[in-house]
Amino acid sequence: MNTIQDKDFASDLSEFVGTHFVYTYDNGWKYEWYARNDNTCDYRIHQGLVGGRWVTNQKMNAVQFAPGIFKVDWHEPTGTCVSLLFDIRRKVIHGTIFFPQWIAGEGQHPEKTICYQNEFIEDMHRFRDEGPAYPYVVIPEFAKVTYMKNEGPDNDQVINMPPGQLPSDFFEGK
Repeated sequence: MNTIQDKDFASDLSEFVGTHFVYTYDNGWKYEWYARNDNTCDYRIHQGLVGGRWVTNQKMNAVQFAPGIFKVDWHEPTGTCVSLLFDIRRKVIHGTIFFPQWIAGEGQHPEKTICYQNEFIEDMHRFRDEGPAYPYVVIPEFAKVTYMKNEGPDNDQVINMPPGQLPSDFFEGK
C-alpha cells in the first residue's frame, strides 16, 4: 500500500470502532472483545488457558485490511503478543496469540495472569521480566462470532465486570 488513497482506506475504522464481539475459537476458548476506539480495546477471556482474565484500555494498532476486514495487534505487559483478523461480514475471526514460556510453556504459570490486569500492571511486568520468554508458544485459531453489535466508542458499560458473571446463554448470542 503505497498511495495516500490506500492509507486513507486502511485508516478508515468507522465500521469497526465501537463494535462488541463475542466469539468461540475452534479449540473451545471463549472470548469477548470490544473495539473501544481506533487505538484501544477491551476484552474478557471466559474460557481457555487464561480464562478469567480481563483487560480494559489495552493500546492496539488497527487497520482496515479490506472492505469489512479489520486487523488489530497489541503487545501486553505480560509479554504476550496478539494479532486478530476480524471478517465482520462472514462473522469469522482468526487470532494468533504469542504466549511467552512463563505463561504457556510446560510447567509454567498462566494463573498468574488471571485477574483484572489493569490493577496488576507492575506484577505483569515483573512476571514478564522473570520469564522465561522464549521460545514463544504460538497458537493460531479460527473463531466463530456468536454476537456482534456496535455499542458506540468509549462505552465503559461494555466490558465492565469480570468474566463468569454473565448469563449461561451469553455465548449463544442471546
